Parts: sequence; C-alpha cells; structure tokens
Amino acid sequence: METYVLILIVVLVSGLMVYAGWYLNTRSGQNKITNAEERAKRIIEEAEKDGNTLKREKLLEAKDEWYKRKKEFESEAQSKKNKTQAFEKQLISREENVDRKLDLLSKKEVALQGIEKDLTEKRKRFEDRDKELARLIGEENTRLERISGITREEAKKQLADNLIETVKSESAQLMKELRDKAKEDAKREAQKLIIQAIQRTAADHTVETTVSVLNLESDEMKGRIIGREGRNIRAFEAATGVDVIVDDTPEAVILSGFDPFRREVARLSLERLIADGRIHPARIEEVVEKVKKELEEETIRTGENTLLEVGLHGAHAEIVKHIGRMKYRSSYGQNLLQHSIEVSFLCGIMAAELNLDPSLAKRAGLLHDIGKTIDRSVEGPHALLGYELCKKYNEPAIVSNAVGSHHEDIPMEHPIAALVQAADAISGARPGARRESVEGYVKRLEKLESMAKSFNGVTNTYAIQAGREIRVICNHELLDDAAADQLSHEIANKIQQEMEYPGQIKVTVIREFRSISFAK
Repeated sequence: METYVLILIVVLVSGLMVYAGWYLNTRSGQNKITNAEERAKRIIEEAEKDGNTLKREKLLEAKDEWYKRKKEFESEAQSKKNKTQAFEKQLISREENVDRKLDLLSKKEVALQGIEKDLTEKRKRFEDRDKELARLIGEENTRLERISGITREEAKKQLADNLIETVKSESAQLMKELRDKAKEDAKREAQKLIIQAIQRTAADHTVETTVSVLNLESDEMKGRIIGREGRNIRAFEAATGVDVIVDDTPEAVILSGFDPFRREVARLSLERLIADGRIHPARIEEVVEKVKKELEEETIRTGENTLLEVGLHGAHAEIVKHIGRMKYRSSYGQNLLQHSIEVSFLCGIMAAELNLDPSLAKRAGLLHDIGKTIDRSVEGPHALLGYELCKKYNEPAIVSNAVGSHHEDIPMEHPIAALVQAADAISGARPGARRESVEGYVKRLEKLESMAKSFNGVTNTYAIQAGREIRVICNHELLDDAAADQLSHEIANKIQQEMEYPGQIKVTVIREFRSISFAK
C-alpha cells in the first residue's frame, strides 16, 4: 500500500513538475515571441528610417546631377547660340560686302563700257589717220623715188648696208680696244711664265732617222762585208736585227732599222769589224755581243748623268736604265731624252712660279715619256705603260699620275700633272723641235694661203717663216683699219679651228693706201 502511495506520490510530483515545466516554457516562449516582435518592429522602424534617409540622399544626388547637367546643357546651348549669332553677324557682314562689291562692279562695268566706247571711237580715228598717213607716205615715197631715181627696196638695201658697215666698223673698233687691253693685262704674266721658261731650257734636238750611213775607206771592203755567198752579211743582220744595204753608193754602207739602239749596235760593231779586219760569222757574233753589253752599260751611265743634270736622285736602277734608253728613242724626229730633259726643266720653272714642289715637277717631266722605252711586245698607250712602270718601282703617286695623265688617259689628280702636259706641248710644239715631211710642209703652206685668201677683201697671201707667219694683203677700198684688224683675228680663229700645226702661226694683215701722181 505504501508502495502504491509512494508511486502515486511520485506520479503526482512528476505531473506537478511537468506542469510546472510546461507553464514555465509557455511563459518563456511568450516572452521570446514578444521580444522578437519588438525587435522586428524596431528593425522595421530602423529600416524605414534608413530607407527614408537613403531615399532623401538619392533624391538630393539626383537633383544635384540634374542641376549639373542642366547647367552644362545651358552652357553648351549658350555657346552654340553665341557661335550662331557670330556666324549670323559674319553672314550679314559678307552679304553687305557682296552688296558693296556688286555696286562697285556695276559702277566699273558702266565705266568700262564708257571707256570701251571711247577706245572704239579712238581706234576708228587712229585707223582713219593710219590710212591717211599711209596714203601720204606712199605719195611721199613715190615722189622721193621719182626724185632720187631709185626704188624703195633699193633704198632699204642701201640703208641696211650702210648701217651694217657702220656697226661692223664700230664693233671692230670696240673689239680691238678690248683685245688690246686684255693683251696688256695678260702679256706680263704669260711672258714671265712661258717665254722665259722656253728660253732658259731650249736645247738643240738631234733629228733621228731610220738609217745610219757608215763610211768606208774603199769599195773593196764591201765584198768582205758581204762575204762568200753573202754569209757575213746574213750573220751580221741576224745578230743585230738591222738591214745592211750595200749599193752603188761610193765608199758607204747603209744600216737601216727602226730601232735606234740596234742601229747604234750595228754601226759600232761594223766599225770594229772593219778596223779589226777579221770578218766572219763567229767574229761577228762575238763583236756584236760585246758591243751590246758596252752600250747597255753606257745606257745606265747616261741615265745616271741625266738625273745628275736635272738635279734628281733616289731612282730605282730599272728607272735609271729606262732613262738611259731614251737616248736611243725619238718622237716625231725629236730625241726623246733631250725632249724629256727640256720638259723636266720647264716643269721645274713653272712649279717654282706657282709655289709647287719643283723637285716632284722635274721628276714627273723627266719620266713623262718613259713608257716609250718599254719593249714593243707590251701593248698599250705609252702614258699608261709609263704609269704602270713608275708604280712598279715606287715612284711618288703624284709623279705616277702625271706620267699616266699627260695625254688624258687617266684623270689628273694634282696641278703638277697639268704642268707636265703643258710643258710637253711647249717642248714638242716649239719651232724646229720636230721634223716634218716636205710633202706635209708644202700642203700646210698651200692650205694656209688658200684659207686666208677665202676672206672678202683679201687680194694676196704669202706664207713665210717656214709657215709660222702668214702675210695678208687686203684691198684698202673694201676694208678700213678697224676691219683689217678684225680680219686678222677671223683668219687666226679659222686657222686654229681647221688646221693642225706645231707652235703658233702669226697672222699679219697689211692695208696700204698709195696716192700716185706724175709731174709732166
């Protein structure tokens, strides 16, 4: 029983406790709900308050942006409005200007119409006057033709001829004055630099030929020279390379050959053979070989002496040998060594006058034709051959260039090259320096006389001084003094353009008036 009571008590206590817990939980939940509702209400109120604040801020920002955009739009609109107003003002101003110009053009057009009308009237009056003047001139010309007895064309021609003669006379006189003045200005320096140089260096030149004549004591020696069946003469010609001509010339044998060195070897060899008396092929070969060696040694000595003569030194042995060979070379009959020495001195004198190096100039002048001494088997212009030879043996670049360019085969690189060219022309063109054939000489004189005689007013011509001067006799009735002076220059120009000649040709025009009367 007590157990049941205890169980009941426990049950009651448990129920009470459950009820108490339920009651407490219920009260606590209600409180939580109330608190949650209150918090939710506060959150909503705060959210509404924040939303209103944000709304007001956004509205303010939107109003500020709108106001800003409105200001920009108004400013831009005002600017465009100002531009439009300015453009309108410009258009109005231009329109006013155009109106003014139109008014001016209208006035000018009216004025031009008036001027055109006046010009038309004046033109008409001038045409009438021209016609009247032409009629009067025609009548006057007819009257003058009738009085003078010559036609209008004849009078024109006579007047034109008189004017031409007057102009010719005046121009000839003016040209004479100008030429005289130019001559006076140029004569001093030209004579100093050229004439003086030629006078100081002019030398006699040996005229070279292609034959040498050897005199014999008697004609019996000719047979010994020929030998049995001609064996001696054949051996001699084979050893020397020179033709031996034995003809009817008394006590003389002719040695013919284009190489002066070989001719000299043949001449000396034949002289020694004749003096020795032993003439046979073996002896001929021995003597010829010995003479060749002696002449080669003589060639070297000649080259050394030439360098000493012109005051140069330091040349290569081969250059010295080639300088010596110049003694046995010729150019148009002019001895090559003497020509080169003369050119060397000319170059030195002119270089000193022009403040250039006289030593280099003389060296270039001495070697300018050294290419002519090179063996005939080597082909090419002698100037280029000499240029290569000088380069090979270390001659100065200025000298090598002057040697190669004195005939303009290569460009000139230094003023000394021009001096060499000028000195070469002076030495070669000097009267008497080079040989000229009789036929060419006669033809040149005939051409000179006929060329001078082709001018109007010339009566006679005479070539004198071996063709270095032409005397022209003119008609004093056709030419006056000024025209005679002009004639001399015209003839000189024509000779210079159409003829080739050494040196220079003097043209002398003679005009003489003689009045002759007889006392009876």
